[in-house]
Amino acid sequence: MTKSAIIFDCDGVLVDSERIAIAVEREHLARVGLMYDTTDYLSRFVGLTSQDFHIALERDHRALHDRPLPEPFFEDLKRECLARYESELTSFDGLEGFLESYDGAVAVASSSSGPILRRKLEITGLDARFDPHIYSGDDVAHGKPAPDLFLLAASRLKVDAGRCLAIEDSVNGVRSAAAAGMEVWGFTGGGHADADLEDRLRAAGAQQVFSGFSDIMRVFQGRAW
Repeated sequence: MTKSAIIFDCDGVLVDSERIAIAVEREHLARVGLMYDTTDYLSRFVGLTSQDFHIALERDHRALHDRPLPEPFFEDLKRECLARYESELTSFDGLEGFLESYDGAVAVASSSSGPILRRKLEITGLDARFDPHIYSGDDVAHGKPAPDLFLLAASRLKVDAGRCLAIEDSVNGVRSAAAAGMEVWGFTGGGHADADLEDRLRAAGAQQVFSGFSDIMRVFQGRAW
């Protein structure tokens, strides 16, 4: 079936933000005694909404220390992440060329909060590429891995979910798009990707996995879209 739209995750797919966020998060978490194996951290937390991420961390901290996280923890974390995005954030090589070559509908479906998502796209000059179809975790009651966010994006694009391709870098994101009935491709080009990410994405439901947009473009050139 010909696909009518591509719905992109943002972090780790459009912009190389996960490497920044994960480094900051793990540094802050270590200060409060929360240490995670890299694979476990990526599988559990990447792709969650901010609210679900906060709930999970609070639960882990209470289990370990029998008390909540320090009150300014999440505000401090957000502040440092934003500061580093301003100075370090980039989009991925080959993305602009791919977007230029694709003439179908596009949208962003990201677990990030609306204002932070918008700022990341502005920093990298991608906001104009996707307006007005930029959807965040704030827009749905149930974030990834629930299908709600991808279903919302498809609905707003006026495209049946089965005619959409989703591109995701996280297990939670792949599960979300697959649950929405979309074809899902995994992306491992981010600075946070470890050697096992491709296997985890395939196990979660990704039909194909790519490490760069040049590879994705070659597949598009060889298929009818």
